Amino acid sequence: MTTAHDIRTPRRRFQLRLALIVALGVFAQETVWNFHDSQTPVTLAGYTTSVALIGLIMGLDNIIGIFVQPLMGFFSDRTRSRLGRRTPYILVGVPVAALLFVLIPLVPSFPILIVVIVLFSLTANSFKPIAEALLADQQPPEHRSKANAIGRFASGLTIIVSALLSLFVVDRSVELAYVISAGVMVVCFVILALTLRESRTVAYRAVLDEDAAQGRETTGFFAVFRDIFTDRDRSRLFMILAIVVTWGAWAAVRALLTLYGVEQLGLTRGEAGGLTLPASVAFLLVIIPVAIVSDRFGRRRVMRIGIVVFALGALVAFLFNDSLTATLVGILIAAAGFAGFAANAAVMLWNLAPSQRLIGVYTGIFAVAQAVGSSAGPAALGGLVDLTDWHYLMLFLVVMSLLGLLITFGVRREYAPGQLVEESKAADAEPVE
Repeated sequence: MTTAHDIRTPRRRFQLRLALIVALGVFAQETVWNFHDSQTPVTLAGYTTSVALIGLIMGLDNIIGIFVQPLMGFFSDRTRSRLGRRTPYILVGVPVAALLFVLIPLVPSFPILIVVIVLFSLTANSFKPIAEALLADQQPPEHRSKANAIGRFASGLTIIVSALLSLFVVDRSVELAYVISAGVMVVCFVILALTLRESRTVAYRAVLDEDAAQGRETTGFFAVFRDIFTDRDRSRLFMILAIVVTWGAWAAVRALLTLYGVEQLGLTRGEAGGLTLPASVAFLLVIIPVAIVSDRFGRRRVMRIGIVVFALGALVAFLFNDSLTATLVGILIAAAGFAGFAANAAVMLWNLAPSQRLIGVYTGIFAVAQAVGSSAGPAALGGLVDLTDWHYLMLFLVVMSLLGLLITFGVRREYAPGQLVEESKAADAEPVE
């Protein structure tokens, strides 16, 4: 097993200021995506009564993201400019996406609405991995769980922002609500660009130094994936599979929980819809402490403990599946456990990338695995419920999460040796703190 300590003793500190600045960008883009997922289906319903068609149109952003995000991450990895390697894509993509987003409730016809939604999804997906890659760029590998957790926390807050917009603005003016959401995104990214100044950061200077010493990174886009599948060390491949399965389990419980509350617990639709709120709060409360523990004691260990806790929570909900209180307790335990996985999943892929110059494309690969799991998980567990009964949903969740746990044992290391060497050189170039 290769650890950071095998090569050097970490000397660079966690950059809290940079983590908060970059998290502002994650907050900005997720505010728009959450509001889009919440309100655009209602806008579409004004033109069609087909729920399947609405679902298909709303699902296009995931399909677009699978192709666009790794590609844009790859392009940004190769970009060198006076503004840095990520910032140019943000400066171009954010205003275009904001303009398209504002147009969604204003377009005069259904075909134009679909075109605008597709263009928005294309543009917003193009800078989504860019902002998240900045989280990894600005931190040494041993501190990336904390930075990722702050980003996840910021992303979780956007659910509240979206809900407040819907509660207080949408009924008065849906157009104004779209403008406010887009405005929040633009303002946050302007603050990010002005305060981060990516081209002056240690991370960007380290990349330039690597270019000067080793030449520009020449690994092709498809070669990145070929390397993952042909490498004798299957850690990256197993990590991607673990993300698909475990994130799929989490997506399934989120997607099916309201129906479970109605069908199994006999709740009203509104009461059942409220079941996800305590789970979201539990997730936000524990994710940053869990990340601190992960950076200290090892990400694989915390990730696996998190999945076990997730499965235990689902087991509690299954064993007492006629009790609302026991179900809530089980969901709270499961959400707290999933935080252990969520804080570390992307970080594992970042740190397993052969070079820090490939962080962008690995951020895109994480997004693809997350999207595939989020699509396949609810469908798979929903199909099993169709074949059996709602009574067994939580048991299926236990099995799925344990499958994810089993896959994580194929992840044999936490760091790519080449990236540790790069980090060691970067640390040597910095004054000891």
